[in-house]
Amino acid sequence: MEFVALNHQVKMPLLGLGVFQIPDTECEKVVLEAIAKGYRLIDTAQMYGNEAGVGRAVNKTSVPREELFITTKVWFSNAGEQRARASVEKSLQKMGLDYLDLVLVHQPFNDYYGTYRALEAMHQEGKIRTIGVSNFYPDRLADMLAFHQIPPVVNQIEMHPFFQRQHDLEFMQEHKVQPQAWSPFAEGQKDIFNHPVLQKIAHKHHKSPAQVILRWITQKGVVALFKSAKIERITENAQIFDFHLDTEDFAQIATMDTRQSVFLDHRTPQGLEYLRTIPFNA
Repeated sequence: MEFVALNHQVKMPLLGLGVFQIPDTECEKVVLEAIAKGYRLIDTAQMYGNEAGVGRAVNKTSVPREELFITTKVWFSNAGEQRARASVEKSLQKMGLDYLDLVLVHQPFNDYYGTYRALEAMHQEGKIRTIGVSNFYPDRLADMLAFHQIPPVVNQIEMHPFFQRQHDLEFMQEHKVQPQAWSPFAEGQKDIFNHPVLQKIAHKHHKSPAQVILRWITQKGVVALFKSAKIERITENAQIFDFHLDTEDFAQIATMDTRQSVFLDHRTPQGLEYLRTIPFNA
Protein backbone atom coordinates (compact mmCIF):
# COMPACT_ATOMS: atom_id res chain seq x y z
CA MET A 1 0.00 0.00 0.00
CA GLU A 2 1.18 3.52 -0.79
CA PHE A 3 0.46 6.53 1.42
CA VAL A 4 0.16 10.30 1.22
CA ALA A 5 1.29 12.68 3.95
CA LEU A 6 -1.38 15.18 4.92
CA ASN A 7 -0.41 18.75 5.68
CA HIS A 8 0.44 18.02 9.31
CA GLN A 9 2.23 14.75 8.52
CA VAL A 10 -0.59 12.30 9.28
CA LYS A 11 -0.25 9.46 6.78
CA MET A 12 -3.30 8.31 4.81
CA PRO A 13 -3.44 5.31 2.44
CA LEU A 14 -3.83 6.12 -1.26
CA LEU A 15 -6.47 3.42 -1.64
CA GLY A 16 -9.45 2.76 0.59
CA LEU A 17 -12.70 0.86 0.84
CA GLY A 18 -15.93 2.87 0.87
CA VAL A 19 -18.95 1.18 2.43
CA PHE A 20 -21.79 3.22 0.92
CA GLN A 21 -24.87 1.02 0.31
CA ILE A 22 -23.42 -1.94 2.24
CA PRO A 23 -26.00 -2.88 4.91
CA ASP A 24 -24.81 -2.71 8.49
CA THR A 25 -25.46 -6.44 8.88
CA GLU A 26 -22.90 -7.18 6.13
CA CYS A 27 -20.48 -4.36 6.78
CA GLU A 28 -18.50 -6.02 9.57
CA LYS A 29 -17.67 -9.05 7.40
CA VAL A 30 -16.73 -6.95 4.36
CA VAL A 31 -14.49 -4.62 6.36
CA LEU A 32 -12.76 -7.51 8.12
CA GLU A 33 -12.07 -9.15 4.74
CA ALA A 34 -10.72 -5.87 3.36
CA ILE A 35 -8.41 -5.39 6.34
CA ALA A 36 -7.16 -8.97 5.92
CA LYS A 37 -6.31 -8.11 2.29
CA GLY A 38 -4.19 -5.17 3.38
CA TYR A 39 -6.64 -2.27 3.30
CA ARG A 40 -6.19 0.24 6.09
CA LEU A 41 -8.48 3.11 5.02
CA ILE A 42 -12.21 2.54 5.60
CA ASP A 43 -14.63 5.29 4.60
CA THR A 44 -18.14 5.44 6.08
CA ALA A 45 -20.64 8.20 6.90
CA GLN A 46 -23.54 8.89 9.21
CA MET A 47 -25.88 8.72 6.22
CA TYR A 48 -24.67 5.24 5.22
CA GLY A 49 -26.24 3.67 8.30
CA ASN A 50 -23.35 1.24 8.83
CA GLU A 51 -20.96 2.99 11.20
CA ALA A 52 -21.65 0.34 13.83
CA GLY A 53 -20.63 -2.43 11.44
CA VAL A 54 -17.37 -0.67 10.64
CA GLY A 55 -16.72 -0.24 14.36
CA ARG A 56 -17.34 -3.91 15.09
CA ALA A 57 -14.78 -4.86 12.45
CA VAL A 58 -12.20 -2.38 13.77
CA ASN A 59 -12.62 -3.76 17.27
CA LYS A 60 -12.42 -7.41 16.13
CA THR A 61 -9.42 -7.24 13.83
CA SER A 62 -5.95 -8.10 15.12
CA VAL A 63 -4.52 -5.11 13.22
CA PRO A 64 -3.61 -2.40 15.75
CA ARG A 65 -6.00 0.56 15.81
CA GLU A 66 -3.19 3.01 15.07
CA GLU A 67 -2.53 1.27 11.73
CA LEU A 68 -6.11 1.87 10.55
CA PHE A 69 -7.50 5.07 9.07
CA ILE A 70 -11.22 5.41 9.78
CA THR A 71 -13.33 8.16 8.21
CA THR A 72 -16.90 9.26 8.77
CA LYS A 73 -18.92 12.27 7.61
CA VAL A 74 -21.51 14.58 9.20
CA TRP A 75 -24.79 14.69 7.26
CA PHE A 76 -26.38 18.09 6.69
CA SER A 77 -29.41 17.35 8.86
CA ASN A 78 -26.89 17.27 11.75
CA ALA A 79 -25.47 20.66 10.75
CA GLY A 80 -24.64 23.36 13.27
CA GLU A 81 -22.07 23.47 16.03
CA GLN A 82 -24.05 21.73 18.78
CA ARG A 83 -25.88 19.19 16.61
CA ALA A 84 -22.73 18.28 14.70
CA ARG A 85 -20.71 17.74 17.85
CA ALA A 86 -23.44 15.54 19.35
CA SER A 87 -23.66 13.57 16.10
CA VAL A 88 -19.91 12.87 16.01
CA GLU A 89 -20.01 11.81 19.66
CA LYS A 90 -22.82 9.44 18.67
CA SER A 91 -20.76 8.14 15.74
CA LEU A 92 -17.86 7.40 18.10
CA GLN A 93 -20.24 5.60 20.45
CA LYS A 94 -21.76 3.53 17.64
CA MET A 95 -18.32 2.52 16.44
CA GLY A 96 -16.91 1.87 19.88
CA LEU A 97 -13.90 4.10 19.13
CA ASP A 98 -12.00 6.66 21.17
CA TYR A 99 -11.06 8.73 18.13
CA LEU A 100 -11.59 9.02 14.38
CA ASP A 101 -8.82 9.58 11.87
CA LEU A 102 -10.85 11.86 9.61
CA VAL A 103 -14.28 13.50 9.84
CA LEU A 104 -15.71 15.42 6.88
CA VAL A 105 -18.56 17.87 6.39
CA HIS A 106 -20.50 15.62 4.00
CA GLN A 107 -22.27 18.24 1.88
CA PRO A 108 -21.90 22.01 1.35
CA PHE A 109 -25.40 22.74 2.67
CA ASN A 110 -27.13 23.97 5.82
CA ASP A 111 -24.91 25.41 8.58
CA TYR A 112 -21.65 23.85 7.41
CA TYR A 113 -19.74 26.66 9.12
CA GLY A 114 -21.12 25.61 12.50
CA THR A 115 -20.45 21.97 11.67
CA TYR A 116 -16.86 22.74 10.84
CA ARG A 117 -16.37 24.69 14.08
CA ALA A 118 -17.48 21.57 15.97
CA LEU A 119 -14.93 19.49 14.06
CA GLU A 120 -12.20 22.04 14.80
CA ALA A 121 -12.95 21.81 18.52
CA MET A 122 -12.99 18.00 18.53
CA HIS A 123 -9.72 17.96 16.59
CA GLN A 124 -8.10 20.18 19.23
CA GLU A 125 -9.43 17.81 21.92
CA GLY A 126 -7.82 14.80 20.21
CA LYS A 127 -11.07 13.08 19.24
CA ILE A 128 -10.48 13.63 15.51
CA ARG A 129 -7.00 13.46 13.98
CA THR A 130 -7.83 15.33 10.76
CA ILE A 131 -10.82 17.28 9.47
CA GLY A 132 -12.08 18.28 6.06
CA VAL A 133 -15.01 18.58 3.68
CA SER A 134 -16.74 16.60 0.97
CA ASN A 135 -18.34 17.72 -2.31
CA PHE A 136 -17.04 21.29 -2.03
CA TYR A 137 -16.37 23.01 -5.35
CA PRO A 138 -13.47 25.51 -5.44
CA ASP A 139 -15.63 28.55 -4.59
CA ARG A 140 -16.93 27.10 -1.32
CA LEU A 141 -13.62 25.42 -0.54
CA ALA A 142 -11.92 28.82 -0.91
CA ASP A 143 -14.45 30.23 1.57
CA MET A 144 -13.59 27.49 4.10
CA LEU A 145 -9.87 28.00 3.62
CA ALA A 146 -10.09 31.74 4.14
CA PHE A 147 -12.09 31.91 7.33
CA HIS A 148 -11.15 28.98 9.57
CA GLN A 149 -8.40 28.52 12.09
CA ILE A 150 -7.74 24.96 10.89
CA PRO A 151 -7.98 24.70 7.08
CA PRO A 152 -9.70 21.62 5.62
CA VAL A 153 -7.06 18.93 5.12
CA VAL A 154 -9.16 16.80 2.73
CA ASN A 155 -11.87 17.39 0.13
CA GLN A 156 -13.66 14.24 -1.04
CA ILE A 157 -15.20 14.69 -4.49
CA GLU A 158 -16.79 12.72 -7.30
CA MET A 159 -13.98 11.82 -9.68
CA HIS A 160 -13.72 9.25 -12.48
CA PRO A 161 -12.66 9.18 -16.15
CA PHE A 162 -15.93 10.85 -17.22
CA PHE A 163 -15.53 13.68 -14.66
CA GLN A 164 -11.84 14.33 -14.14
CA ARG A 165 -12.00 17.60 -12.13
CA GLN A 166 -8.67 18.99 -13.33
CA HIS A 167 -9.42 22.57 -12.25
CA ASP A 168 -10.53 21.35 -8.81
CA LEU A 169 -7.39 19.26 -8.41
CA GLU A 170 -5.15 22.17 -9.35
CA PHE A 171 -6.89 24.43 -6.83
CA MET A 172 -6.52 21.82 -4.08
CA GLN A 173 -2.87 21.24 -4.89
CA GLU A 174 -2.22 24.98 -4.70
CA HIS A 175 -3.82 25.17 -1.26
CA LYS A 176 -2.44 21.89 0.13
CA VAL A 177 -5.83 20.18 0.37
CA GLN A 178 -5.66 16.42 -0.23
CA PRO A 179 -8.28 15.23 -2.75
CA GLN A 180 -10.14 11.95 -2.36
CA ALA A 181 -12.15 10.42 -5.21
CA TRP A 182 -15.53 8.84 -4.50
CA SER A 183 -17.25 6.65 -7.08
CA PRO A 184 -14.10 6.14 -9.18
CA PHE A 185 -16.04 3.69 -11.37
CA ALA A 186 -19.03 6.05 -11.84
CA GLU A 187 -21.14 3.20 -10.44
CA GLY A 188 -20.67 1.42 -13.77
CA GLN A 189 -22.51 4.08 -15.74
CA LYS A 190 -21.89 4.58 -19.46
CA ASP A 191 -20.61 0.99 -19.59
CA ILE A 192 -17.34 2.27 -18.18
CA PHE A 193 -15.65 -1.12 -17.81
CA ASN A 194 -16.12 -1.82 -21.51
CA HIS A 195 -14.96 1.59 -22.71
CA PRO A 196 -12.47 1.04 -25.57
CA VAL A 197 -9.87 3.41 -24.11
CA LEU A 198 -9.81 1.58 -20.79
CA GLN A 199 -9.96 -1.82 -22.46
CA LYS A 200 -6.93 -0.96 -24.61
CA ILE A 201 -4.87 0.31 -21.66
CA ALA A 202 -5.88 -2.67 -19.51
CA HIS A 203 -4.76 -5.10 -22.22
CA LYS A 204 -1.46 -3.25 -22.54
CA HIS A 205 -0.67 -3.59 -18.83
CA HIS A 206 -2.32 -7.02 -18.30
CA LYS A 207 -4.73 -5.47 -15.83
CA SER A 208 -8.49 -4.94 -15.60
CA PRO A 209 -10.21 -1.65 -16.51
CA ALA A 210 -11.03 -1.20 -12.80
CA GLN A 211 -7.37 -1.50 -11.89
CA VAL A 212 -6.45 0.99 -14.62
CA ILE A 213 -8.96 3.53 -13.24
CA LEU A 214 -7.67 3.19 -9.68
CA ARG A 215 -4.06 3.48 -10.82
CA TRP A 216 -4.92 6.55 -12.91
CA ILE A 217 -6.40 8.21 -9.82
CA THR A 218 -3.64 7.25 -7.40
CA GLN A 219 -0.84 8.22 -9.81
CA LYS A 220 -2.37 11.69 -9.76
CA GLY A 221 -1.78 11.71 -6.00
CA VAL A 222 -5.53 11.43 -5.33
CA VAL A 223 -6.84 8.94 -2.77
CA ALA A 224 -9.22 6.47 -4.44
CA LEU A 225 -12.24 5.16 -2.52
CA PHE A 226 -14.17 2.37 -4.19
CA LYS A 227 -17.18 0.44 -2.93
CA SER A 228 -17.50 -3.33 -3.19
CA ALA A 229 -18.85 -6.11 -1.01
CA LYS A 230 -17.29 -8.83 -3.17
CA ILE A 231 -14.02 -10.20 -1.84
CA GLU A 232 -12.70 -11.05 -5.33
CA ARG A 233 -13.07 -7.42 -6.41
CA ILE A 234 -11.62 -6.12 -3.15
CA THR A 235 -8.64 -8.41 -3.74
CA GLU A 236 -8.23 -7.40 -7.39
CA ASN A 237 -8.50 -3.70 -6.66
CA ALA A 238 -5.62 -3.88 -4.18
CA GLN A 239 -3.27 -5.03 -6.93
CA ILE A 240 -2.59 -1.64 -8.52
CA PHE A 241 0.80 -0.66 -7.14
CA ASP A 242 2.86 -3.03 -9.30
CA PHE A 243 2.45 -1.08 -12.56
CA HIS A 244 2.49 2.51 -13.82
CA LEU A 245 0.52 4.27 -16.51
CA ASP A 246 2.61 6.24 -18.97
CA THR A 247 2.10 9.63 -20.62
CA GLU A 248 0.24 8.08 -23.56
CA ASP A 249 -2.16 6.30 -21.19
CA PHE A 250 -2.94 9.55 -19.40
CA ALA A 251 -3.51 11.35 -22.69
CA GLN A 252 -5.96 8.69 -23.84
CA ILE A 253 -7.91 8.74 -20.58
CA ALA A 254 -8.08 12.55 -20.80
CA THR A 255 -10.21 12.17 -23.95
CA MET A 256 -12.95 10.52 -21.86
CA ASP A 257 -13.61 13.64 -19.77
CA THR A 258 -17.12 15.08 -20.20
CA ARG A 259 -16.55 17.69 -17.46
CA GLN A 260 -19.95 16.81 -16.01
CA SER A 261 -21.13 14.79 -13.04
CA VAL A 262 -22.95 11.57 -13.79
CA PHE A 263 -24.88 11.97 -10.52
CA LEU A 264 -25.68 15.54 -9.47
CA ASP A 265 -24.30 19.06 -9.42
CA HIS A 266 -23.92 20.38 -5.87
CA ARG A 267 -24.06 23.95 -7.18
CA THR A 268 -27.67 23.66 -8.37
CA PRO A 269 -31.00 23.73 -6.50
CA GLN A 270 -31.82 20.39 -8.09
CA GLY A 271 -28.75 18.85 -6.48
CA LEU A 272 -29.89 19.92 -3.03
CA GLU A 273 -33.47 18.80 -3.64
CA TYR A 274 -32.25 15.35 -4.66
CA LEU A 275 -30.09 15.01 -1.53
CA ARG A 276 -33.02 16.04 0.67
CA THR A 277 -34.98 13.03 -0.61
CA ILE A 278 -32.41 10.58 0.80
CA PRO A 279 -33.78 8.95 3.97
CA PHE A 280 -31.75 9.70 7.07
CA ASN A 281 -32.89 8.93 10.59
CA ALA A 282 -29.68 8.70 12.62
